[in-house]
Amino acid sequence: MANIEILTFLQDILDAIADVESFFVDYPMRFDVFEKDYLRRSAVERKAEIMGEAMNRIKKTDPTIEIPNARDIIDTRNRIIHAYDNVRPEFLWGLVVRHIPELKKDVERILAEYEEQYNRENNTDSNCK
Repeated sequence: MANIEILTFLQDILDAIADVESFFVDYPMRFDVFEKDYLRRSAVERKAEIMGEAMNRIKKTDPTIEIPNARDIIDTRNRIIHAYDNVRPEFLWGLVVRHIPELKKDVERILAEYEEQYNRENNTDSNCK
């Protein structure tokens, strides 16, 4: 059975991704610039924490939901929080240019499917959020 909390957590992930994307509007997409930008790196770290925590809550609420790389996303959150002194700019840059765009595609697809299931089960055609 679809759960409204799952929809909220999925939307939280998409919102965090949109925030990360907004950090790079009119920004030179070059590692050498990002590496020196402490504020932007810190913002990416925070949003990655949110994505990982939301993913963790999804898996705790319904472990049957199939999300590609869910464990890696949760592990990234744990690394940032518990091994904060080992989080390097190269790691964060990899999130920005490779992993977050892939996560966005996956979560958009899953959110649409899950929202459809939720609406079917609750006999509603309107968006939940």
